[in-house]
Amino acid sequence: MRVPFAVSLGTLALLLIGCNSTSSPMGAPGAPLPVPTGLASISLNQAIDLYWSDDAYNANPNRFQAYYIYSTSYDLDHGLCGTSWTTEGSTIAPEFLVSALNNGEPRCYAVTSLTTDGAESARSAARQDTPRPDARNVLVYAYPEDSAHSGFRFWHDFNNNGNVDSGELGLVESGNLSTIDFVVDRHGADSSLWVIPVYANTTMQQYGSGPVADLTSVDFAPANGYTADSAKVQPGYAYVFQMIDGTILHYGAIRLTHVGRKYLIFDWSFQTDRGNPELQVRR
Repeated sequence: MRVPFAVSLGTLALLLIGCNSTSSPMGAPGAPLPVPTGLASISLNQAIDLYWSDDAYNANPNRFQAYYIYSTSYDLDHGLCGTSWTTEGSTIAPEFLVSALNNGEPRCYAVTSLTTDGAESARSAARQDTPRPDARNVLVYAYPEDSAHSGFRFWHDFNNNGNVDSGELGLVESGNLSTIDFVVDRHGADSSLWVIPVYANTTMQQYGSGPVADLTSVDFAPANGYTADSAKVQPGYAYVFQMIDGTILHYGAIRLTHVGRKYLIFDWSFQTDRGNPELQVRR
């Protein structure tokens, strides 16, 4: 025979209170740790390096378990993140490398903190970034030394399809061509090397007021201030280029690692996403 279930109102009230408690015997999670702050990024070749303040761990190392990294699409034209967030991974350190990305495709990123008892914080403020190609230690000669290898072109669209294909980026070309982005020349008075914009719609400017630590130190390309003037290059200095081909706008950058009398060596980056000023972003 079944025994009918009965409970007093007092007992029922206690049960309801127990169900709503954040410290019940069932192990419901407690309060989440702080939302991660200071999310920043570095644009890399087919990857984005994310880093943020270690606030959650510092708040309570014993309850801290991990940071979770999320991403979604980004509309560059309207400056809006998408709404369908996916998990990129987790880490115990306040940094994460998102890899195997397609160059030129912007995305938004955000980070949460997770406790050992399963409480997850809200997402951090979103950070958008776009991976782009780069290369290290490219050698370009001064025109009087080797005119055939004194020019540089960030992108040569050989098949005219409007897409950046293999073998079309970072090309050392003849300094006699009118389609190169710049040529390296030498001034006779002091044998200094100069970078001179060549293509009709390629302009440049020095990045910052002094040398930069690395190519990854170059932030967003400035919105204005570009000229077709030549520039005397110095080791450690960086220069940003604005290139307009018809109605298509692209940005590129170089950082000089060696400046001699016969040639210079530099690192370069190029943003394949049209109109996107992100080069190697570090904020």
